[in-house]
Amino acid sequence: MGERLLLRGNEVIAEAAIRAGCQCYFAYPITPQAELLEHMARHMPHLGRTFIQAESEIAAISMVYGAASTGVRTLTSSSSPGISLKQEGISYLAGSNLPAVIVNVVRGGPGLGNIAPAQCDYFQATRGGGHGDYRTIVLGPSTVPEAGELTMLAFDLADKYRTPVVILADGMLGQMMEPVELPEPVDVDDLPAKDWATTGAAGRPPNIVLSFDLDPEKLKQMNLALQAKYREIEANEVRYEESDAEGADIVIAAYGTIARIAKSVVRMARAEGIRLGLFRPITLWPFPYEPLRALADRVDTVLTVEMSAGQMWEDVRLAVAERAATPFYGELGGVVPTPRGILNEVRKHAS
Repeated sequence: MGERLLLRGNEVIAEAAIRAGCQCYFAYPITPQAELLEHMARHMPHLGRTFIQAESEIAAISMVYGAASTGVRTLTSSSSPGISLKQEGISYLAGSNLPAVIVNVVRGGPGLGNIAPAQCDYFQATRGGGHGDYRTIVLGPSTVPEAGELTMLAFDLADKYRTPVVILADGMLGQMMEPVELPEPVDVDDLPAKDWATTGAAGRPPNIVLSFDLDPEKLKQMNLALQAKYREIEANEVRYEESDAEGADIVIAAYGTIARIAKSVVRMARAEGIRLGLFRPITLWPFPYEPLRALADRVDTVLTVEMSAGQMWEDVRLAVAERAATPFYGELGGVVPTPRGILNEVRKHAS
């Protein structure tokens, strides 16, 4: 059993990264994820690991690229506008088949926005965000303990598929405190060998890490290899949760903090006799299209609830494909939907 502590979501992500064997952390300060950076600043140097507060977000993601190319587990974190600045570097990581973990504690937007929680970076995270035909695995925790669990998973998935993995949280989850049971630290010596890493060429042919080829046909083959990897991820790494969905007439589709609120709405609705369930994507990419499509065959309505203008709603509609009604309810700019407000919307669509 691991150690049990009361921590903020930001602190749990940081501590889980340390316990997952993160050797290098590079970031630039921005709220509402400042506690994550502060936790790494306090603990990484004492462990003999690398912590650098970079001069900018662009510098930070460039440092991630360099460290990841040597094969060490590497992390950066930021919030919405900072993540936007990192997009070119994330594209380079994906194109170079480099593993890294990127944490986005989303704030209200667009532009500078505010530090209130939002889910308005879903498109950016799940559609690549930067230039080129690439994807990143995207994990959406809904509780502080799950944030720690998914951080551990993120490093494993990054190494397994040699790809960037995004943890998409929000300002509420980052600041919220909950008791967590932290896992035992991994032994970095037990992690799988990375024979592709640029660790020096003594005794073997040199490894070269790059994201492009000037020959269009060779670049095409690099792209096709990436697409084959993404199909493998889609086949093997879909994660989701269904709550009270069996026998439901209507289900809420929600992720992250809103899915946590929606569980309260399910209890409230059931107390009124409304057969409401919840479908929660955990991997936002790969999105659980097939499980949601199967659920849509059994219900009348799939109500998407988000802290955005309806970004995940597009994936919900693609999955449901007119098998059920697909209304939307959301709040913008850092406003958090209340259980009562969501319940009122559920009542409009209940049978």
